Amino acid sequence: MRTARATVAAFDGRSAVFADADVCREAGLALPEGADRPLFEDDVWDFTNVVGLPVQLALCTRRFDFTEITDGRWRLVGKELVLAMLAPRHPAVAPLPRAHRTALHLRSCAGRLDELIRFCRWLSEHGVSSLAQVDTRICDAYMAHRRYVLDEHGAVVGEQSPGTRRRAAQVAVDLVNYRELFTADRVPADLRPWGGATASAIAEMPCGRTENKTQPVDDAVMQPMLAAALFLISTLGPHAVELARQIREADKLSTRKAPGLRSVHVAPVAEFTKLLSEYSDTCTPLPMLADHHVADRLASGWSPDDPLLTAATGVLARQAGITQFEARWMHHLRGPLEDAVASVGVKEVFARDAAEITTADTSTVLPWTLPLHRLQAVALVGIVRTASMIVLAAASGMRASELMELRIGCRLPLEEPVPGLTRYRLASKVVKGQPLGGTDDEWVVIEPVYRAVELAEDLHDDHQDGALLFGRFAFSVRYKWFRNWVNSPAGHRLGLAPVPDGQVNLRRLRRTLALEMAYRPGGVLASKLHLKHIAVATTEGYASRPGGAQAELLAEVNKHESDRNLDLVLTEFRNYQQGILPAGPGARSLTEFFASIDEKPDPAAATAPKIQRSDRDVLNLLTKRAKVLHLGPANYCWFTDPSRALCLKLAGTPTADRPLVGMCDSARCPQATHHPCHRPVWADHAERTEIFLGQLGTTRKTERTRLQADYDRALRVVAEIDAATTIDEESA
Repeated sequence: MRTARATVAAFDGRSAVFADADVCREAGLALPEGADRPLFEDDVWDFTNVVGLPVQLALCTRRFDFTEITDGRWRLVGKELVLAMLAPRHPAVAPLPRAHRTALHLRSCAGRLDELIRFCRWLSEHGVSSLAQVDTRICDAYMAHRRYVLDEHGAVVGEQSPGTRRRAAQVAVDLVNYRELFTADRVPADLRPWGGATASAIAEMPCGRTENKTQPVDDAVMQPMLAAALFLISTLGPHAVELARQIREADKLSTRKAPGLRSVHVAPVAEFTKLLSEYSDTCTPLPMLADHHVADRLASGWSPDDPLLTAATGVLARQAGITQFEARWMHHLRGPLEDAVASVGVKEVFARDAAEITTADTSTVLPWTLPLHRLQAVALVGIVRTASMIVLAAASGMRASELMELRIGCRLPLEEPVPGLTRYRLASKVVKGQPLGGTDDEWVVIEPVYRAVELAEDLHDDHQDGALLFGRFAFSVRYKWFRNWVNSPAGHRLGLAPVPDGQVNLRRLRRTLALEMAYRPGGVLASKLHLKHIAVATTEGYASRPGGAQAELLAEVNKHESDRNLDLVLTEFRNYQQGILPAGPGARSLTEFFASIDEKPDPAAATAPKIQRSDRDVLNLLTKRAKVLHLGPANYCWFTDPSRALCLKLAGTPTADRPLVGMCDSARCPQATHHPCHRPVWADHAERTEIFLGQLGTTRKTERTRLQADYDRALRVVAEIDAATTIDEESA
């Protein structure tokens, strides 16, 4: 260590620049009338009541506790540093050449304070008593300390994330940048850690010009997860609402603080006799004790064969108007209780007569749930609420901060801009990148999302407009509970497909939706609009800046689209090899293409260079065909020759370089094919058309003729798909 080079004024415990400052007033943070205002001299700054803080901001982040810095001089340095970041326009802060010019968010300041506390603790442990002793060697040592993960023996077993490394570097950079502001202690004036490089450069942060590090949710996880969530909100949702109401009503009567309850000193034989008679007269089972309470009774000496072991005597006492059941009363009440148990039995309180539903796999009809204890009922309501969160997040793309800002009444009135087309909208706030308090905004969503929000409102304990719909929640925890329930016997009983392991969080769900939207024509701009990125998209669109976020997203989407098309072509090639042939006008051309590359890899008989000896060679040949594949709603379009495209002929644009998929008539276009995956679409179309035909009156001949032709075409396509699959299966 080296001696101090910097000198500071005599320290009297007060700041030379922020003494007696009102922290919120200096930082421009509004507080309600009469709320306590944190002062600079306070060792704990409480921002809990600040107006406009996002719901997502945890309560612990709203309190800045400086007492964790034990050294009084360094504690003052911490206060001065944090307030300078909150109030960059303060007369003492603005002249600093390397100070921040915009106020940092409370969350960012809390993170800076946490790292400063950690740094001060580390300095004390290593014998550093003054910031004036800090040099580049100490900065490097702290950076190494925060960079690596050590085991119990001090051996390196891993490396911290770039974000952790950046925070470690930032604390030293901040102490240099705000050096002139500090009253009690300062780093040396000539200290330039890491040659003056930025914290991001020191931490080797990714530049952000590569692929988005947040990966989409894997399809194998997304499909069963979303299917289970949709089943829960559509089928179990109405029953869960009623179950939640029953829980609230039962809680009002079962609590020991319910009005009208009284304490008695003698056994209430008359009250219990009357209550048990009502149970017997109505053939209603007595309430059952939860399993953990039964375990407590067994541990306290109850016999496993006792007929009253599972009877909830405390609940019965409150139903009889008594605060609680006294153990000394059992001698007097055992007889009536045992008679009632023998007569009507004991059963869980909730969902005793559950309504019947059709299971998710449509294999059977059964009660929507088995009878439940209170905690089980509360958990089931929570699972349904989580299902509504999953549908809302997956199909709307809202950020966590935007979901937490949703409130009761956020469903805006339905609109019908075009007859037959309903628009569903939700109101929330955009928090990210916005001023404190967020910015009111709206999301146009699909009907399942709208219904999911409606269900969440119905499940809410407080139906008053303006109450937080979800509040602050930990999605990863709730999703774990949801997945465990789906994969449990309860989910299996309802015919739900198990959800495999895989990472699922709100960022991944948002990324998945962004990619799905961007696959569609004009989808890049649409996804930017829907995900509230329109300002960035517009700026880059006007500037045409190469390498911008819009260009990166488009390039990434194109890569995903190419990979998907190649997978589809390879799948159809494998189907061809197994005798499952394509159908439609373009089937012959596609079959000939597959036949041209389907030569057996026989090295001994390799007389021509075209024989393919590996899957890689096959993929190389399929790649060219994959580049011309376009997906229609009920067909594949192989856009190999624009002059033959029926859609371009109908539109009068024969020189276009892309097909007009929305105008595709795949039953007549020579470049369209139908495959087994398209059969359900055509079969459903035929079924619906047949229903319409049956509903037409005898006078509507023109409409009947048109629908009949459409119906015949759909049947023909279905028959062709079946024939293309069946013929080769029989010959095989």
